Amino acid sequence: MKKVIPSHSIDLGKQIYAFELSGYEWSQNLACIAVQSKIILGIVRFPEDSENESFDWVPLEEIHHEPRCTSIAFAPETSLAVIPKVVKLGAAGVDFKIRILRSNLDSKPTVQILQGHSNYINAIAWDPEGRYLSSVSDDNSCIIWTNNDEQCSEHSIFPLKSAGMSVKWHPDDSEKILVAEKKGIIHMYNVASQQVVLSVETGKSPLTSADWSTANRLQISALVGGDVVFWDLRNSCRSLETKSIHEDGGLCVRFSSNNENVTASVGRPDLTLKVMHLQSQIPQIEAQLKLFGGLCWHYRLPYVGVATDRKLCFWKVSTK
Repeated sequence: MKKVIPSHSIDLGKQIYAFELSGYEWSQNLACIAVQSKIILGIVRFPEDSENESFDWVPLEEIHHEPRCTSIAFAPETSLAVIPKVVKLGAAGVDFKIRILRSNLDSKPTVQILQGHSNYINAIAWDPEGRYLSSVSDDNSCIIWTNNDEQCSEHSIFPLKSAGMSVKWHPDDSEKILVAEKKGIIHMYNVASQQVVLSVETGKSPLTSADWSTANRLQISALVGGDVVFWDLRNSCRSLETKSIHEDGGLCVRFSSNNENVTASVGRPDLTLKVMHLQSQIPQIEAQLKLFGGLCWHYRLPYVGVATDRKLCFWKVSTK
């Protein structure tokens, strides 16, 4: 299959370690990019949203962050539509700590450090109401942190049987959280009761990534080895579909924001992005990457972004 070049790209000049696009309406074009010793906040404007129908990147602020980032997540209260502007995000570092960064894009950002993990943090996520922050780690734990206007504090810990690789909140319910373990088990917890509501098993390992569709809250996926496995939670005892996509193993999988049947994943050999439709065996997009530093879909527009070496690249995807 012919390799597809990006529709748009941004050259940061430094290797990108993590990146995220805001998943919220009032900040949907806000991007957060972690490079060496700092985090860059900026606006990404696509032709569909631009008056002159062009692609544009506007840096807004640089925040010092000495440890290399492993995961970044915007908080739901982030908004560029209010005065003063509100930007709040969590950034996990290789020092096993999470930093809560708050900025109005004018004055000096504030930083709160959360300590609780004893090994690398693989993923962090905020619940849809902004009440909690969750984190999963190689220390075989998922920590739930309570979030308020000024501080975050440890709320509860879910012990795991293997490294926590992904954590996702129910798109509509801040009491339900999905935690994926490296050994191939995915649990859904009720945070209020601290009980397991549902578990699914892939039957193989290692599981490297999992996602919960925002377009269909009944559908989840996981990347196990080189296979992307799908479940419909109404019949969780068996998988809906399994697709062998990455011959030598995968790194990350994400559902399209607009269609639960479309996923983007990155895997090997040779670090490859593949965008697949559930009902097709042929990738819509296949693109070669260099280094991998993050995968994310735009909140509303049909674009998938990948950080590869020093560039942030975007591909326009047909999600119908």
